[in-house]
Amino acid sequence: MEKNLLNSPQPELNVLDSLFAEMVLDKALLDFRKEKILQKIDQSLRDKNKREFLRLTEKLKNVS
Repeated sequence: MEKNLLNSPQPELNVLDSLFAEMVLDKALLDFRKEKILQKIDQSLRDKNKREFLRLTEKLKNVS
């Protein structure tokens, strides 16, 4: 059976695709975490909970 080099898997492309997919997932997870912290910050402001607000803003700095 003859191999067609144009249609064979390209390991370099697979690695690049995997890296790109990982970067996209990492970014989505980071955005999700930030959004959850921001929601909690908003709640701490509504509750006038200064201690929680300061804790969460520090956490947000570390996530960014």
